[in-house]
Amino acid sequence: MIIYGKQVCLYVLQNHKDLIEEIYLGKELEKPLFREFARLEKPIIKPDSKKLQALAKGGNHQGYILKIKDIEQSDFKNFKGYSKIVVLVGLSDVGNIGGIFRSGVAFGIDGIILSNPFNESGVARASSGAFFDMPYCIYRDTMSLINELKHSDFTLFGSSPKGKEILNSFGNKWALFLGSEGDGLPNKVVRKLDNILSIKTNGFDSLNVSVAAGILMYRMVNNGLH
Repeated sequence: MIIYGKQVCLYVLQNHKDLIEEIYLGKELEKPLFREFARLEKPIIKPDSKKLQALAKGGNHQGYILKIKDIEQSDFKNFKGYSKIVVLVGLSDVGNIGGIFRSGVAFGIDGIILSNPFNESGVARASSGAFFDMPYCIYRDTMSLINELKHSDFTLFGSSPKGKEILNSFGNKWALFLGSEGDGLPNKVVRKLDNILSIKTNGFDSLNVSVAAGILMYRMVNNGLH
């Protein structure tokens, strides 16, 4: 797996050194930082700009590219023992997914389940590295997932502008379902959830899904503290 960009590469260097396999640099680094990379005893390669652009597939690499080990999904069985999870149904935008991973780590979410495969490198970059600290798995059949979570004693919440502004009493074991920004949650999913939440706004109905996710996660983790 290739990741690029200064922020995410330095995050991996500081927090997940064991993942790094190869280091590609497009600029001279300050000596202390270069020594940190050198201590890993991994290949340090300084390719030309054309090669760097090819590795980053045209993205803004800022002179930092790492080849890292592939990240394995968590086993869904582990999620049954968690108490705070987020389920993303139909989301595909790496910026939104990355933002949700970042907020999830910040607010103490135990894991994230996604209905669709996604660009892991893009999400790692968009999350500023938080992707590497959040257990996740792909579960394509959302209706089956709902049944599995209910059998594991989760209370299931969704998000919609037409929902209730519940400020507390979320319970000790819950899953927050979030739909795509364009379509929201499918009606068949909404009908199976225990509660639909909304966020009261000042005359503006639409929030970016990652912003809404952050607000709801903070509220639910803190059981209404705001």
